[in-house]
Amino acid sequence: MKNKKWISLTAAVVLAVTTLPMTVVAAKKDVAEEKLMEVTLNEVAHSIFYAPQYVAIEEGYFAEEGLDLTLVTGFGADKTMTAVISGEADIGFMGAEASIYAYQEGATDPVVNFAQLTQRAGNFLVAREQMADFKWEDLKGKKVLGGRKGGMPEMVFEYILRKNGLDPQKDLAIDQSIDFGSTAAAFTGDDSAEFTVEFEPSATLLEKENAGFVVASLGVDSGYVPYTSYSAKTSYIDKNPQIIQKFTNALQKGMEYVQNHSPEEIAQVIAPQFAETDLDTITTIVKRYHDQDTWKSDLIFEKESFELLEDILEEAGELKERVEYKNLVNTEYARKAVEK
Repeated sequence: MKNKKWISLTAAVVLAVTTLPMTVVAAKKDVAEEKLMEVTLNEVAHSIFYAPQYVAIEEGYFAEEGLDLTLVTGFGADKTMTAVISGEADIGFMGAEASIYAYQEGATDPVVNFAQLTQRAGNFLVAREQMADFKWEDLKGKKVLGGRKGGMPEMVFEYILRKNGLDPQKDLAIDQSIDFGSTAAAFTGDDSAEFTVEFEPSATLLEKENAGFVVASLGVDSGYVPYTSYSAKTSYIDKNPQIIQKFTNALQKGMEYVQNHSPEEIAQVIAPQFAETDLDTITTIVKRYHDQDTWKSDLIFEKESFELLEDILEEAGELKERVEYKNLVNTEYARKAVEK
């Protein structure tokens, strides 16, 4: 039985986090016949967590802005950052910590964040059994399948543990050896860990298989955190301000759509992006993110958010020295998009 669960869950995760690239086609909007400006976006993962982006794609907002968008999935912030630095991608979508790491390493053409999409963590703590009265202290002495060292998922998890009086290194065992996207399958295939930290759709799929139960939302318990943002090399932004503005305008329309529509409506719109996931599951996931106020109403990456991110990096021992907000964040395009 475990093998069947492992196979079905692995297949679902692999299919839901689909390898791209693909050229985004605006099916719903008539766009005047003009030469569109090409732009390549490398996203850290293909996830329902990023619903406003897929709304912007499916509703034709990028094409309306005169952009021919090619979307590529990097499968990890390190790979997405590499694509941006090498010029393989024009714009990267990942945790802003990646831009800080690159800056710390002496980047001569800093990768600057110009739009923030999510304001809460998108992962969930899953237990093997239902725990209606779960408390974070329940993790003491337990084994948890966690995330990559230095990545936002793991750092936010440890940030929550510290907030609740737990020492991540001493009070529990966190397994960081498993690749992104494989933790759910490992959880069902090996019962040595009592908990796992999962993104969607893995958390919902584990529940549907009765293989695990969501007991806490890291997004709720961490509070507002600048989890993911869009960034580009300084040279690219300086050379292509029109593309950056158009790109941000399209995203802002996606942000406004999710603010003004129900989870059911959002799920219907983004469903083509997740063809291997049934609409009921997509709706459940969108509702979970919608209800915890995952998405900002605008794309402005505020100074206090950046400073909180540096606090989290500092606590995790990943920050050599603090970086000035103005060196890695540009809010000009996000502010103009709101005013438009």
